[in-house]
Amino acid sequence: MESRLRDKAEGIVRRLAQAGHAALWAGGCVRDLVRGEEPHDYDIATDAAPEEVQALFEHTLPVGAQFGVVVVLDGDDQFQVARFRADAGYSDGRRPDAVRLADAREDALRRDFTINGLFYDPLKGEVLDFVGGQRDIADGIVRAIGDPDARFAEDSLRLLRAIRFAARYNYRLHEPTEAAIRRHAHELVRVSAERIGEELSRIFTGPNRGQALELLRTTGLLRVALPEVQAMVGCTQPPQFHPEGDVFTHTRLTLDALDSPSVVLAFAALLHDVGKPLTHSAPASDADRIRFSLHDKAGAHVARAICERLRFPAERTEAIVALVLDHMKFAAVREMRQSTLKRLLRSPHFPDGLELHRADCLASHGDLANYQFCREKLATLAQEEIRPPRLLTGHDLIALGYIPGPTFATILTRLEDAQLEGEIATRDDALALLKREFPLSHTPDHN
Repeated sequence: MESRLRDKAEGIVRRLAQAGHAALWAGGCVRDLVRGEEPHDYDIATDAAPEEVQALFEHTLPVGAQFGVVVVLDGDDQFQVARFRADAGYSDGRRPDAVRLADAREDALRRDFTINGLFYDPLKGEVLDFVGGQRDIADGIVRAIGDPDARFAEDSLRLLRAIRFAARYNYRLHEPTEAAIRRHAHELVRVSAERIGEELSRIFTGPNRGQALELLRTTGLLRVALPEVQAMVGCTQPPQFHPEGDVFTHTRLTLDALDSPSVVLAFAALLHDVGKPLTHSAPASDADRIRFSLHDKAGAHVARAICERLRFPAERTEAIVALVLDHMKFAAVREMRQSTLKRLLRSPHFPDGLELHRADCLASHGDLANYQFCREKLATLAQEEIRPPRLLTGHDLIALGYIPGPTFATILTRLEDAQLEGEIATRDDALALLKREFPLSHTPDHN
């Protein structure tokens, strides 16, 4: 796929050049090439006006014509073609108030970080570096282009982007750039919740997630973006269960223990113990220990508030909340009744829940016995045992003379429990249990 994209991106540059225009690959794709990686997408910068780009290519979308941006469509692939520009003023902390025509050098100087300010001419095989980006890639540095205060004042989302790039590549923040992030951290509130949520999602699903969380803390961004997670800092835990340290340290280690998480799993790990600062209870005596009673339930409420604040889709929010609420269930899997265990194993979020439990354990005591127990149960239990077909339904109860009402749920749950426990296996067994435990004349709906 990548070689196909590269060929198409080169073809766009060639077509523009044949029409007399300057055209270069720009930004992240060049960064990746310099790093020896194959880009997943290509952006093109040119001196051609949007209408000239549209005239040269059959399928285009004018997604940002006011900023000189056109998307060129080639089959299922899209390539952003943007006119060289210089920006003037960012009164909203997001978009330039005005733009003017510029050359490649000026265009590079308006960009965020040196590693993203590179150009590449695929026809000549040359990198154009006006900002020292190649040097910073070689040295592993995230450095703002020019005055870092000016760059962050232009677009406050760059504060989070700096953290993402530093973590993604395991680079260090240039000291003046890091100092500017601290000075401007409070301005993150100017960024919409959706954009913050999207950037945090990229951060916590990328590599070195724990490092990113620590950078968010040390730069002051965590206190602004996720004050509930900031509250974990210094929240002590019982050392016999958490030798790693406070809740924040545990959360950082949990994030790092995940294996290529989705947004749902990453945020569930980030927030699984977010209720602990609210439920922290100091030991009442030397024989007692620190406790966090019902921190899973408190955490689920906080997680919902965070997800809604970040404008996450409802389905994602519900999944994250469910994982936070259920994460403590894994501590008791070996003592559970068979019916309770089987319901857990078949829950829609169980695979993510099991991975969260594994990471949770690795980030604390390291005991994976319950994790292995669940894996063994999944391997040995047939689907029919975990999710057997109902022996009796609500329609059956009506046909037998039961009046629909709250009792139906109690009856059907009891029948399913008995089935999951192996207490009953046939319809006749179910009817016998029904007659014995819920005789028609004694059900509340018949009183």
